[in-house]
Amino acid sequence: MARTVIIEAHGGPEQLKLVDRAVGLPGPGQVRVQHRACGLNFIDVYQRSGLYPMALPTALGMEASGIVEAVGEGGGHLRPGDRVAYAATPPGAYCEARVMPAAQVCPLPEAISFDEGAAMMLKGMTVQYLFRRTTPIARGQTVLFHAAAGGVGLIACQWARSEGITLIGTAGSDEKCALAKAHGAAHVINYRTEDFVARVKEITGGKGVDVVMDSVGKDTFDGSLDCIRPFGMMISFGNASGKVPPFDLGVLAAKGSLKVTRQTLFTHIADHATCQRMAGELFDKVASGAVKITIDQRFPLENVAEAHRALESRQTTGQSILTL
Repeated sequence: MARTVIIEAHGGPEQLKLVDRAVGLPGPGQVRVQHRACGLNFIDVYQRSGLYPMALPTALGMEASGIVEAVGEGGGHLRPGDRVAYAATPPGAYCEARVMPAAQVCPLPEAISFDEGAAMMLKGMTVQYLFRRTTPIARGQTVLFHAAAGGVGLIACQWARSEGITLIGTAGSDEKCALAKAHGAAHVINYRTEDFVARVKEITGGKGVDVVMDSVGKDTFDGSLDCIRPFGMMISFGNASGKVPPFDLGVLAAKGSLKVTRQTLFTHIADHATCQRMAGELFDKVASGAVKITIDQRFPLENVAEAHRALESRQTTGQSILTL
């Protein structure tokens, strides 16, 4: 049996329940992992609330680290005793142990701790696809990154700095702006006290940025389009403030033949080999010291509802994990 967080109905943090569940043995292509720590991500909130509807009841959580206990037939890149970390479907990472598909479970280098592994996979591989797989971004180009003091943002600030990319970060307080700056943002904008569109135009000499990376959604989408240079790209990868309403495609032509894409990590990592390569690039960044994983919040598994409340109220910075 393993303690596991489930929901039986969509709704607020009060829907999160801690129950005992049987773990079982891995079948073909599966692996059983004894967790050491579990990651917390905004997608977990979307799934709990029903923004991303789930078949119920269901376990929650998309990310964890631990030790391989058993490997089913066809899980050949893993062995019992391996240190591993993952961000993968199906949900169910908020638990002490689980059986899951092996393909997206990645061997974790000794140089990276279990806490770091649990905190970095979903956010770090998100940053990898934003900078490496979505659109070409060259040294010297400029990116606008919203929520730059969040978990994805702090990794993105460091990643951009390590590759000679100028990152303009937005955040909701002077303290969060200072945090993003300390992690590598070239410029920071407090969107509560400044007009971020005007500041971006000022910073870029009126030219706009090459790429916007936006996980905020409804509150920032329209303004973000006004920040992009002609032929630039808007990468939407989340909706913390709500879903972006339908809009007229003609707006993209009027604002300079812009490109817009809505990305998700799970499309990028669906292929086993691609997933392992992406994880390898992330591990190299962390092991080299170019990216440091900052864990600012730790919650015991039984306090998962408190963790969700902190995440939704934007009280968190850096990474958050559940401890076991």
